[in-house]
Formats: sequence, C-alpha cells, structure tokens
Amino acid sequence: MTDESSPHRRDPIKSSVGNAAAQRRRQNAASVGKERRESLMRAKRFCRVGVSTAIDDNDDSPDHDMVIDEEESILEAQASSAVEELKAAVAFQGKGAVQKKISALQKLRRLLSRSEFPPVEVALKAGAIPLLVQCLSFGSLDEQLLEAAWCLTNIAAGKPDETRALLPALPLLIAHIGEKSSLPVAEQCAWALGNVAGEGEDLRNILLSQGALLPLARMMLPNKGSTVRTAAWALSNLIKGPDQKAATELIKINGVLKAIIQHLKNADDELATEVAWVIVYLSALSNMATIMLVKSNVVQLLVERLASSNSLQLLIPVLRSLGNLVAGDSCTTYDLLAPGHEITDSVITVLVKCLKSEHRVLKKEAAWVLSNIAAGSVEHKQLIFSSEALPLLLHLLSSAPFDIRKEVAYTLGNICVGPVEGDGRPKLIVEHLVSLVNHGCLSGFIELIRSIDAEAARLGLQFMELVLRGMPNGEGPKLVEQEDGIDAMERFQFHENDDLRNMANGLVDKYFGEDYGLEESSS
Repeated sequence: MTDESSPHRRDPIKSSVGNAAAQRRRQNAASVGKERRESLMRAKRFCRVGVSTAIDDNDDSPDHDMVIDEEESILEAQASSAVEELKAAVAFQGKGAVQKKISALQKLRRLLSRSEFPPVEVALKAGAIPLLVQCLSFGSLDEQLLEAAWCLTNIAAGKPDETRALLPALPLLIAHIGEKSSLPVAEQCAWALGNVAGEGEDLRNILLSQGALLPLARMMLPNKGSTVRTAAWALSNLIKGPDQKAATELIKINGVLKAIIQHLKNADDELATEVAWVIVYLSALSNMATIMLVKSNVVQLLVERLASSNSLQLLIPVLRSLGNLVAGDSCTTYDLLAPGHEITDSVITVLVKCLKSEHRVLKKEAAWVLSNIAAGSVEHKQLIFSSEALPLLLHLLSSAPFDIRKEVAYTLGNICVGPVEGDGRPKLIVEHLVSLVNHGCLSGFIELIRSIDAEAARLGLQFMELVLRGMPNGEGPKLVEQEDGIDAMERFQFHENDDLRNMANGLVDKYFGEDYGLEESSS
C-alpha cells in the first residue's frame, strides 16, 4: 500500500461529495503545472541572459537580442548555417579547435536566444542535437559546456517534439549537475532539465529513471543564490506527478527538509517562491512529505510569508501549500490548528487577508483552505463562524465569480454541519445555519443549483436540504419557496444525472408534496 491512501479533503456536507472533492485536488496536482505554464510562464523558461555574466559577450543583452521584426526566413538560413559551422568546428582537430567550437556555439546560441520564435526546428533538422551532445563531453572547458547547455535549454523551451529531441542529451545534462561541475554549468544544465521535466509525465519519468532527482536536490541544499532558485524550480517540475513516488523520495533525501525550512525562512521572494512550489507538490502528492512538513515549523513560516508579502507570484504557492497541509486527515489538522493556539489565529488572519485581496486566485485558494478547516471539528467551525472571515464569505457567495462562489459554498456548508449521525445524514449546527440563512445566503446556494456544474448543483441541493430539515418552526419550505427554490429543483425532474434528479425530486416530494400549504391556508 502506498502512503496515499487517505483523501485530502475531509467530509463536507455529505461524505460522497467530500471524497470526490478530495480526489479532485490530488488528481489535479499535475494540472497546476499547466496553469503555471499558461498564466505564470513557469513550466518552461527561455534563457535570454546567461547564468554567468562572466562569459557573456556584448551581444547578449536582452534589448539587443529581442529582434522582433527580423525576417523569419533570414533567421532560419542563419540557423542552418550556424549548425553547419558547428559541425565543421566539432570535426576540426587543428590549432584553436576549442575556441572554434566555442565561437560556433555562441553563434548558434545567439540565434536560439534572440527571437520571440527562435529557429529551433531548422536547427534540429540541420542536426544540432548530436553536435551539442558532443560538446557536452567530459573534460570540455566550462565555457563550451555552458554554451552547449544554453542552446539545449532554449531548444527544450520550445514545442513538445522539440523538447523531446533532447533525449540523447539527458544523461550528460544530468551528469553535469553533479558536485564536480562548476556552479554556472550545473545551473544551466539544471535549467535545461527543468524545461524537459515541464513538458510531461513521460519525460519526467525518464529523468527520474536516469537519476536526475538526487543531484537536483543536492543543488538546492547550499545557499548559492540563483543556482538554488533554478534547482528548486526544476525540482518542482520534476516531482509534480501524478505519481507520488518522486515527491516521497525527495523529502527523504538527507538535508532537503532542512533546506526547505532555511530558504522559506531567510530567502528573498524569488527563491521563496520556487521553494513554495516544491512544497505545493510535496504536500499535494505525498502523505509522508505532508506529515514531515507538518511536524516541522513550515506552516508557521508559510503563515509569516502570507502575512508579510504582497508578491502574487509568492502568495499563490504559499497559500496552496498551506491549503494542502491543512487538508490532511482530521487528526493532523486538529494538531496543526488546535483552536485557541496562536498559529490557528494567525492562519485565519492571513486567510482573511487573502479573501480581501483583489486577486481572484487568492480569494479562491483562501476559500478552499477555509473549507477544509470548516470540515474539521466543531471547534474549527465555530472559529470560522465567529471570525472576520464570515461576512467576507457571505459577500463573496453573492458577488464573486462562479469558481470562487463554489469554494465559498463548501466553507459555508461545512460550518453548518457536524459529524454524520446514524441515519447517514450530518448533524446540524442550527445556530450557524439560522445565522447564515438570516444573512441571505440561501439565494446564493439556489443560484448554484441553477448552474450547469454538477458539483455546484449538488452542493446547492445539499444546503437546501439542511434548510428544509433544520430551520426552526418548519420555516425551511417557506424560505425555499420565497427564493424560487422549488423552480430551481424542478429543472432536475427529468435530468440525466441520476443523483441530482433523485436528490431534487426527493426534496420536492418530501417537503412540497400534496399537503404543502394546506395547513397554512386552512388557518
């Protein structure tokens, strides 16, 4: 049995929905990488300026390299010519052979670094990869190794088939991130490997099978500035699953947890961001890693970063990491966020800060974290209910974009229910339910019922069931009717989703049957 047997989201309003949502979070861990590529341009990185300024020549400044209006055909011809020149330089054995190779590599590298759409395809067709592999041979000068790795980095930042073209180069790239390599060479090779890992699961598996994890992890241990940052970024690409094995192996490597704590505590925002993404995947995929992180003071450090930073690039992974750790099993969460402890109050405070943020993603992630806290003990529910978060959540339920409203609905729903009773239904916390309904949240849940999203509709129906069953003095049906809840449920009368149809029809039959309203009319 793996260490991944327990779900990541605890039971909210009904256990079936809770388990489905838990699995969604785990299964979608890899999709975070896709989001990073599309919105934050993180999964692959193009290298315009070298990792070592000591060997950069005057043509490498970003302004010089961004030749946007250069004719594509000219670039392609130049790339083909550069590969031919490199081919001749590799074959040349006379005096000055090394400098000849370096000059040819620099020419090719400039072409692969200078355009918004570099001529990678032409370079590959001309045979660049075997030549670059030869230039990575052991015993070569650092300048030659760095130029070759730089070329490979930008090739790997291209289209999927262009990234896959690096397969013959992977063993040497991995070898050059070892401890015997200079830091600039190791960092550039790590950059190339990070681009390869960012392409997909199959390439990650090849890198793992060839031993890339350990040397990359060791690169993250010392405090070596940009080298550590690049290594952490490459590691976050390498372990992002969906298989949990790499994440578990990484956290077991001696010194990794200590390095994570050190960098999270002392590093600047850029390095802390990369380390936080490592924590995101560790905590999303590996229970062993989650337990080790929880037992350390990582949660306190995450909270401190959330409280002190305004960098969106940093706050997103820090908040996701905190959410993953909070979403562990109930015992772990209770130990982590014991009501009355200072850390618990601090977590609520930083989540309130994120709910107030103008950034949509922070609001959504904060609501997700709160939904897991609210799915814990009655004390946790009371903590949120009595906090500044509650009025913010109520406002977001009626005004936020749909994806945020759905996460908010989980939180509000979880606040209203306790442990499941003998009949399989959750025990109501009537005080919380009455307060939320009196503050107008029912209409927000009915809007979810009307949505085309099955999970949101189910969530809305579940909350409606709580209102119908739990509001004092039998007020539930009248309140639902006043908000056009009957009409919202009747759309499921012949719905294709069996669960939603049965749930909606069951509520209509039970609470709005033939006898509904007769008692009131007779009086």
